[in-house]
Amino acid sequence: MNHIAPGSGAGTPAHGGDFDAIVIGAGFSGMYLLHRLRDQLGLSVRVLEAADGVGGTWHWNRYPGARCDSESHSYCYYFSKELLEEWEWSERYPTQPEILRYLNHVADRFDLRRDIALNTRVSAARFDEAANLWQVTTAEGRTLSAPFLITAVGCLSAANVPKIPGLEDFAGQWYHTGEWPQEGVDFAGKRVGQIGTGSTGIQAVPVIAETAGHLWVFQRTANYSVPAHNAPLSPEAKRWIREHREDIREVMTTNTNGHPFHIEDRSALAVSEEERQRLYEQAWAKGGLQFRATFRDLLTDKAANDTASEFLRAKIRSIVKDPKTAAILSNIDHPYATKRPPIDSGYFEAFNRDNVTLVDLRAAPIERITPRGIKTKDAEYPLDIIVFATGFDALTGPLLRIDIRGRDGRTLRDAWEAGPVNYLGLQVPGFPNMFTMTGPGSPSVLCNMPVAIEQHANWIADCIAGMRAKGLRRIEARPEAAQTWVRDVNAAAESTLLPEAGSSWYLGANVPGKPRVFMPYAGGMAQYRAICDEVARKDYEGFALSA
Repeated sequence: MNHIAPGSGAGTPAHGGDFDAIVIGAGFSGMYLLHRLRDQLGLSVRVLEAADGVGGTWHWNRYPGARCDSESHSYCYYFSKELLEEWEWSERYPTQPEILRYLNHVADRFDLRRDIALNTRVSAARFDEAANLWQVTTAEGRTLSAPFLITAVGCLSAANVPKIPGLEDFAGQWYHTGEWPQEGVDFAGKRVGQIGTGSTGIQAVPVIAETAGHLWVFQRTANYSVPAHNAPLSPEAKRWIREHREDIREVMTTNTNGHPFHIEDRSALAVSEEERQRLYEQAWAKGGLQFRATFRDLLTDKAANDTASEFLRAKIRSIVKDPKTAAILSNIDHPYATKRPPIDSGYFEAFNRDNVTLVDLRAAPIERITPRGIKTKDAEYPLDIIVFATGFDALTGPLLRIDIRGRDGRTLRDAWEAGPVNYLGLQVPGFPNMFTMTGPGSPSVLCNMPVAIEQHANWIADCIAGMRAKGLRRIEARPEAAQTWVRDVNAAAESTLLPEAGSSWYLGANVPGKPRVFMPYAGGMAQYRAICDEVARKDYEGFALSA
């Protein structure tokens, strides 16, 4: 379905607009919002999606090795008991195709497709103050309107292709992992160059290496990684998950990071070195993101973090056989987990293959791309394919790629010129009735995303329901509340080691010219939930509401 028919959702708008609410994006966020607003509040809703299918990030990120780094039993919706009971995951960490099948199942299960317009990219949105309507324009030039606009565009959906001179002259093929062709890419026997060694690059390298004639991995910033130890879920594991769903949900919704485990309440510095090594070995053997939960102070105490960082660097040196390559891979410039902490399936082992070569861009930066390949300061590498695993213009990028204009025609780009300013990561002063799902200033990428998404969607839906019950038509974050929240976000980050990773996309450091501001809220999901609930209990303190 890709047409836009005014008023085809539940209910009939009574405000002169085409719909009660317009949602941009049909991933985890947009689909659940549609269900909440249409099926539970009876609103007329239209979801606009640029892709030709639902799934959001899991529609676009089809690169080799694409897999979730949250465990499958936690990386799903928990709002429906029936949905939880009828869907069964096959692996500990689900692959992109399995997650996409799940999201398509959800779309069918709740009859969401009839109110999703596919192949519909939003180019602009303007608030009409006199009419109290958002006028939303698509790339095809069509305009539709609603009093409420909710951006569910994803935190990691604006692909970041670095501006390297000569790319347009490259005679081979190039791809960005975040915009991977649906038909896939054949690497068999090809000379491949991959730029980027973040979470995505770490997943892609072992898979590309399996068939490529030769793979050169161009590394600027070395990274830690913990093995995923992925495996099919055993019948016993599946039964345990079924029997403990409520316990799992309780843990995820009451802890710091939204994952199905708590951070251990012990200090890395309060145990003996022998005990610390034993605990790290135990966590390494289990694998996954739970490694960072071994001690409570890994992200707050540099000395504690140093113990984990050195353990992981030693693991790299023990896995990679060539000492020079191991030294480059373990020359890491930031404390562990201050950047997104990757998990992998054979990443460091891949450098023991004869057809994989590491290129140290710190020692010899890329000068340009030539028709034949990539030229660094020291050499030229002949390539058939270039893979950009260079991440995204995170958090703000997907919003700023749309021409969003609030009251008096002020653009969101101008409002965020020095960095994102909003209240609770939910609303921007000067942009009434616009909600930003998992926007900057919310925990979002620092936790298990479906948990953050359900919390945001429920808060927004409850807010709109409360407004309608009281005959209120407009809500807007107060500037002073937003400024206080920005200070709170900065204070939360500064109480951790997170800002010490100067090359982190949490800070926007991967995008030239982007303001260096720590964007997500680092105070933890449970704390954030309590703050949002308290704001709602106090009649939406910090927001201006009007009839």
